[in-house]
Amino acid sequence: MDSFNFKKKFGQNFLKDVRIVEKIADVASITKDDLVIEVGPGRGILTEQLSLRAKQVLAYEIDKELESDLNRLKEQYNNIDVIFDDFINRDISIDIKNYSYNNIYFVSNVPYYITTPILMKLMDSDINFSKIVMMIQKEVGDRFSAKEGSKEYGSITVYLNYFYNIKKEFIVNRKEFIPVPNVDSVVVSFSRKENLLELENKELFFKLVRDSFRFKRKTIKNNLFDYNLDIIEKVLISNGYSLTSRAEQLPLEVYVELANSLNDK
Repeated sequence: MDSFNFKKKFGQNFLKDVRIVEKIADVASITKDDLVIEVGPGRGILTEQLSLRAKQVLAYEIDKELESDLNRLKEQYNNIDVIFDDFINRDISIDIKNYSYNNIYFVSNVPYYITTPILMKLMDSDINFSKIVMMIQKEVGDRFSAKEGSKEYGSITVYLNYFYNIKKEFIVNRKEFIPVPNVDSVVVSFSRKENLLELENKELFFKLVRDSFRFKRKTIKNNLFDYNLDIIEKVLISNGYSLTSRAEQLPLEVYVELANSLNDK
């Protein structure tokens, strides 16, 4: 890829096979009435495929050295806009307020080092994304889609599974990138759940989950020592667990019941 100066601090690894980006774009099932947000377009290999399917593509690129490449793409396709800024610092609601669209999607080959901050930002935005499709580090994809009882299961798994149905779509070999990263990637889709479990206090739920996983090898009793353990024990026993259970053993539904029970008192 000629003499482009790849920047490690931006997590730059560019895909080289258009067939892979076509598959990524197809996962989202975008139509000509839809708006797509992309982060880290690089030279626009995925952006181009998204623009062929969507009404409008809004891309965020932090590396201004890519401005000429992306401006050429914008001249070729009149439905691409690029904001040269750090996506994490943007207010998405303000950025999209002048767009008209049917559905909004997030489709991106995200820089690995900001995968979780991006997901948390999307969850906190209160924008109802029809689907989020991300190519991420394979190990991270395993963590996001992990089942309770597995070593990959963590607080982020519980957070994401509250909002989304998560599916690992396909693996992308590390050799498909320039430069070649140290790990393989996976394309993961997040579809918003239509019927969320009733949650009385979202902030309490997130704090409870985070604290439950505070020390991975410790029991619920040890990690939640500063909560009302009588209430926690009652809920755990009714679901077949105990205070000596560990955080990774508890399914989403139990965390929701724990948060609601604690909120009632």
